[in-house]
Amino acid sequence: MAGKKNDGKQLAQNKKASHDYFIEDTYEAGIVLMGTEIKSLRMGKANISDAFATIRNGEMFIHNMHISPFEQGNRHNPTDPTRARKLLLHKQQIHKLLGQSKQEGYSIVPLKIYVRNGYAKLLIGLGKGKKQYDKRDTAAKRDAQRDIQRALREKQKVAR
Repeated sequence: MAGKKNDGKQLAQNKKASHDYFIEDTYEAGIVLMGTEIKSLRMGKANISDAFATIRNGEMFIHNMHISPFEQGNRHNPTDPTRARKLLLHKQQIHKLLGQSKQEGYSIVPLKIYVRNGYAKLLIGLGKGKKQYDKRDTAAKRDAQRDIQRALREKQKVAR
């Protein structure tokens, strides 16, 4: 049985999440979509850079996730592309996230959207906010690692 061409493909990613947060734990959640939103997602017309997740009444929702309307869509498309969408998680996972996100400095951050077995999935992470000096420290470590790799490549070129 052949899989769909987008299965396992990353559809959208929050690149600033790793820059702004220390991601300590990740969870895979399903997304409740309406109408032709899945078609727009499969075309890559989604943006989660400004999105955030909240927990209300024992249910988790994602806010500010932008899914553009499908061009060939019908009149049953949702009118608001940034509406709150329900996330599908087990109750134990929601309770665990609720307890951990109540701590000071922690928040629930969407990391990426992808399709698995024909269903849209959202990878969310429990993140602790970085301070400005943490961001500078991370950038300095990344630059040092890049310099080390560059030096090793040069050394290998000379050895040949």
